[in-house]
Amino acid sequence: MVEDMHVVRAGLVALLAGEFGIEVAGQAADAAEALTVAERCAPDVAVLDIDLPGMDGLGLARELAVRAPRCRMLMLTALDRPGHVRRALDAGASGYLLKSVTPQRLAEAVRTVAVGGRVIEPRSLADASGAVSPLTAREAETLRLAADGADSRAIAAELFLGVGTVRNRLASTTGKLGARTLVDAIRIAERHGWI
Repeated sequence: MVEDMHVVRAGLVALLAGEFGIEVAGQAADAAEALTVAERCAPDVAVLDIDLPGMDGLGLARELAVRAPRCRMLMLTALDRPGHVRRALDAGASGYLLKSVTPQRLAEAVRTVAVGGRVIEPRSLADASGAVSPLTAREAETLRLAADGADSRAIAAELFLGVGTVRNRLASTTGKLGARTLVDAIRIAERHGWI
């Protein structure tokens, strides 16, 4: 169980621990702690929030797919945009649920994912998850850093690029999204779940 909100995590752990056939092997508040716990406990299923401090749940899912390939992943999040579903599936997740799900449905989803099934709810997100981002992975990464408040110099340092390259990429991305400003581009990309 990976959730940064302590009260929420405690509630989810108590809920799942009380379910027949489910044992909570470990819990973590962020991606770094989750990777350590996963290597120590070798869970069958990891329940991940997307919105985590530091590395987000999508990055964590990609890392878990490499470090703990037998672990199946179920995203449990408040983010209800189809683009997030597509990115979660691309990162290796087998399930995607909103935090508004009932406790019984969460337990059923954990069991389904554990035996190799796939769960996406609400169904409308699954139906719309084929919406493909017009952004390349590098453009999305650059825009995501800008959305987090990084300026061109900070983005350049993070991505090992020149400041001019970052500015050009952001301008290109803004145009590609049909936005007039970088702020508008960020809003469009966030609304669709592309960053």
